[in-house]
Amino acid sequence: MDTLSALNVFLQAAEAGSFVEAARRLGVSPSAVGKAIARLELRLGTRLFHRSTRSIALTAEGSLLLERSRRIFAEVDAATREMSLSQERPRGRLRISLPLVGMLLMPSLSAFMRAYPDVELDLDFTDRVVDVVEEGFDAVVRTGEVSDSRLMTRMLGQFEHRVVGAPEYFDRMGYPNIPEDLAGHACLQHRYPSNGKLERWPLYRGDIFVGGDVPVALTASTLEPLIYLAERGQGVTCVPLFTIRPQIEASLLLPVLTPYIKSTGKLRIVWPSSRQVSPKVRAFVDFLAADLTVSDSTA
Repeated sequence: MDTLSALNVFLQAAEAGSFVEAARRLGVSPSAVGKAIARLELRLGTRLFHRSTRSIALTAEGSLLLERSRRIFAEVDAATREMSLSQERPRGRLRISLPLVGMLLMPSLSAFMRAYPDVELDLDFTDRVVDVVEEGFDAVVRTGEVSDSRLMTRMLGQFEHRVVGAPEYFDRMGYPNIPEDLAGHACLQHRYPSNGKLERWPLYRGDIFVGGDVPVALTASTLEPLIYLAERGQGVTCVPLFTIRPQIEASLLLPVLTPYIKSTGKLRIVWPSSRQVSPKVRAFVDFLAADLTVSDSTA
């Protein structure tokens, strides 16, 4: 602490260019500043200032120490702010971008609202690639990898896909036993709104992809209509398992072709990198990571 105190006196004198002004800022006498600098020079074994009756100027060693001192006190200031923020209760507006499938994350978001009533959620649902920093989002939930060095990331879980249909649909149309059997089925497909392409069904025979010739009975840019129509016997669809786990457990939807599915997706939350993560962002990231269940079982 003595060293930090001496460095602070040196920093004030160097930036003020005057022992008198440094003394005024610190609330001590000019002689106290001069003695503190002299003791620091003695400890370091070098002169830090060129002194005259009217002015002081940094030596080369003093300039080097000034640069290092600024870094030290910046770190001290950052650590102090972090500790202060960690004691604050999460509050304020929290702007979150979610994929269109994000409606299926609403139970976790509802639980977060109950746990943190002082946080106002502002939810933006889109599958386009958003610029987290430039568009002012506090956090973004997305699938896939993240390569932006400006962002921090935390994986919420891994997931697989399932090809599913209603029991009455399969009773009427028959069960597909191999991928090629899909040629005779009404396939409800997801279309990426960002580029208009169909999301391919991850069907493989060994290492050979065989999901390229799936017929199209209907396309939708969100998953909810596909799940809704599949539940009502309108066809088969391929969606992430975590989005239909309740329907499978209730036998409203039955998985087929599971041995041929080969996919592992990742759901992540990302937020702007910062030395001081606000309490509301930290609370949201930690809560979602603990509450949200997307990792798949053997269904």
